[in-house]
Amino acid sequence: MTLQRSGAYMTTTARAAGVRARLGVPAPVVRDLRDRSGRLPRSLEFGHGDVVVISGLPGSGKSTLIRRAAEGGGIDSQDTRDRWAARMPRLLPYAVYRPLVRAAHYAGLWRALRSGAGVIVHDCGTQSWVRRWLAREARRRGRSLHLLLLDVAPAVARAGQRERGRGVSPYAFSRHRYAVSRLLRDAERGRLPSGCSSATLLDRDAATALTRIGFTPAA
Repeated sequence: MTLQRSGAYMTTTARAAGVRARLGVPAPVVRDLRDRSGRLPRSLEFGHGDVVVISGLPGSGKSTLIRRAAEGGGIDSQDTRDRWAARMPRLLPYAVYRPLVRAAHYAGLWRALRSGAGVIVHDCGTQSWVRRWLAREARRRGRSLHLLLLDVAPAVARAGQRERGRGVSPYAFSRHRYAVSRLLRDAERGRLPSGCSSATLLDRDAATALTRIGFTPAA
């Protein structure tokens, strides 16, 4: 992974790096763009065919970031939900057809992974099996999995939900908050999910500065 115009702060814990070195496993790389540099990068570039997961609280700006910066358009479960909602009766609760939306989303994601192209996907953070699956698919292709973690205060995320007119229940939000907080805490300590090669931590300013999340050209 390369950073363009970046003075990003990079950290890996010595203990985690030492253990991985003894096991012959590359140490995870954590790049912290949360107000750590004078000039925030406008572009993040990953290896050809890599998988990039964007995670954060509901309302933190994941979908906005994907629409604005993701090369190839990215894969966002919200887009799938919106397409299904446009075809369903207005009074039909989302819970009724939610399993169909999820099945359609993961089917589209599976096709994208099988194409061999780089993939940028929106992940809510609460489903750890999704990241394990993505990591397994990346390894199968000889590629890497990377995390972009949006570190946005809960109050700011709630305001983002109100702005878009689409919120989540207090219970669901608390689950997201726990999962994302754990991801951030582990990343800060150099502990990333199994199969993950790097994490980039973004606050709202750093995410807003990004205009491109892309991949190196094929050799």
